[in-house]
Amino acid sequence: MTDPIYVLNGPNLNRLGTREPDIYGRTTLAEVETLCRKTAGAIPVEFRQSNAEHEIIGWIHEAIDRPACGIVINPAAFTFTSIAILDALKMFPGPIIELHISNIHRREAIYHRSLISNVATAVIAGLGPAGYPAAIQAMLERAGRGE
Repeated sequence: MTDPIYVLNGPNLNRLGTREPDIYGRTTLAEVETLCRKTAGAIPVEFRQSNAEHEIIGWIHEAIDRPACGIVINPAAFTFTSIAILDALKMFPGPIIELHISNIHRREAIYHRSLISNVATAVIAGLGPAGYPAAIQAMLERAGRGE
């Protein structure tokens, strides 16, 4: 059995495609999931989204216990506020890629300080939805399964 890559998405990302399209584009979360699965090929992908902090923490715990190959996480607003998600990610023994659709450093100052970056193996920001397949490819290469 091959360990999956967890792709976890935080609050309001279920609104991709309609939410502030000038910042986030018109690609929907369902289309992002398709991109991730296509990039991963035969490697399983656990693709999830929640507006609830406790649910994301539960999925991180699941990735620890299962185990998972790695975690790609777009924590959205929780990036800047959630010590609880940070603490859960600290327990994950594998690679963690923090992902943001927009370049958080070109936005308002409130978006400049990521708590999650403290534990992330790598950070991808500003590539739009293309950041997701880039993160999956990076995870595959890190796991020795990339092309």
